[in-house]
Amino acid sequence: MDRYLRLRWVGLVFISIAVSLIIVDSTIVNVAIPAIVDDLGITSTEVQWVQEAYTLVFAALLLVFGSLADRFGRRRVMVTGVIVFAAASVLAALAADGGLLILARLLQGVGGAMILPTTLSIINATFRGRERGIAFAVWGSTIGGMAAVGPLLGGWLTTDFSWRWAFGINIPLGILVVIGVLLTVAESRSDRTDRIDGVGALLSIVTMGSLVFGLIEGRTYGWWLVDQRPQIGDWTWPWDLSPIPIAFALAIAGLIAFIAWGVGRQRRGKSTLLALRLFSIRSFRNGNIAAGVVALGEFGIILALPLWLQFVLGFDALQTGLLLLALAGGSFVASGAAGATSGRIAPVWIVRAGLIAEIIGVAGIGFLIAPEASWVPIIPFLFIYGLGVGLATAQLTGVVLADVPVADSGAASGTQSTSRQLGAALGVAILGTVLFTSTAGILSSSLDERGLPAAQRDQVVSAVVDSAGAAISGLEAKPDTADIAADAKAAFSDGTRYAAWTAAGFLALGLLSTISLGATAGRARASDDEASGEDEEAETAGEDAR
Repeated sequence: MDRYLRLRWVGLVFISIAVSLIIVDSTIVNVAIPAIVDDLGITSTEVQWVQEAYTLVFAALLLVFGSLADRFGRRRVMVTGVIVFAAASVLAALAADGGLLILARLLQGVGGAMILPTTLSIINATFRGRERGIAFAVWGSTIGGMAAVGPLLGGWLTTDFSWRWAFGINIPLGILVVIGVLLTVAESRSDRTDRIDGVGALLSIVTMGSLVFGLIEGRTYGWWLVDQRPQIGDWTWPWDLSPIPIAFALAIAGLIAFIAWGVGRQRRGKSTLLALRLFSIRSFRNGNIAAGVVALGEFGIILALPLWLQFVLGFDALQTGLLLLALAGGSFVASGAAGATSGRIAPVWIVRAGLIAEIIGVAGIGFLIAPEASWVPIIPFLFIYGLGVGLATAQLTGVVLADVPVADSGAASGTQSTSRQLGAALGVAILGTVLFTSTAGILSSSLDERGLPAAQRDQVVSAVVDSAGAAISGLEAKPDTADIAADAKAAFSDGTRYAAWTAAGFLALGLLSTISLGATAGRARASDDEASGEDEEAETAGEDAR
């Protein structure tokens, strides 16, 4: 135990690399998507599912693996997750079509869901006082920074090698993490031996799956009446009512059933998948609400901007990644600022400052987006946005977990991560819908003004939207469709702008939601821990270790 205590900061490095593994992979795909579209010929809906399949499974299983980690060992679950993630990355790298790639992303989501909550719970169980604030700052800034390094790495690999290496890079990183964690991180678990809530897990998957499916597929199948009939093999959807309202109704019913089931189990003294009893803790309850709302807007620009840069401005993948490096710079600057202010400024004020920076950055980018825009003024706004992500992410995590008992850290971490990932999943789905629906509507109107026949208009709109913008270059290359390509660029720019402003709107709601956290949220726990002294820290750093 003394060895692990001495190596806790080295262990934090490997924990941060594990976080980087799943964050880089979730962002690296954004830059690689255009190459994947060209190589595999996937549609815009499949583009969203390549991104959402990972996020959906990730969010659905976080609670399950957070609880499992508390019972069976946090380090054990984390290492298993890294192995699953790396194996799924091999499948993704070898995928021959969109369906196999989506399957691989689903499996990666399983591995990611095993990794993220355990990294948080290990930090919560290992560090105390001011050290905990610094550790959370490192964890959060890693997320923000890697969200930008991912596109750079993906751009380099995609441009100089192949998009398949964007997944293959996970193999050596996974091996490094497994070895490092086993050598430097102590095993820990709670004393709870009750059974996992299987029904609650099933209800959570049904709820989130139905909701995200409805948001992604609404523009394809119709929001109320069917526009395009879904097909599974030889079976075709037979009703005029679209499956989308049914999916939303199923999501609402699933949520109600999930809450009712959890409350019933709690009254009987049984474990619940969602740590309902922890919602009596004000910082935990209000912090989770804020985290979910903030996540709706945080990753929106990362979805739309790479597509716009490559298909409208003509950047290649590496140039796109280099531009997004400004976001990483802002996040790493925030890392130093967050560590320096730990214990001195109430975390909630740092969260609010970060959200204000994010709003300024995203909204500013929205104002700059145009078919003939220059990339130069985008850089400072990306830096400001990255600065905000780095400040807000780590400190909000600290606020949520500040008053949670260490024995419940896995379940609490899973709940907090689920709030963020559910928000991110909904955000990507909503902002993707805003991007592609706006593009389709604006382009249709422009082509109508040109007097294009309805059939040809619909064909052009479908080609541009279904290819997520990749068809624009083909239209531009032909003299007789160059004007249509100009309309498509303008429409895609408008769609990207509206997506950015929608993201800024969600972030503004997130800022308002932090009002419920009070003025000093998250500070009391840190002060109490510091007062306990170094002896207590040494005694409890590996609490419940096995």
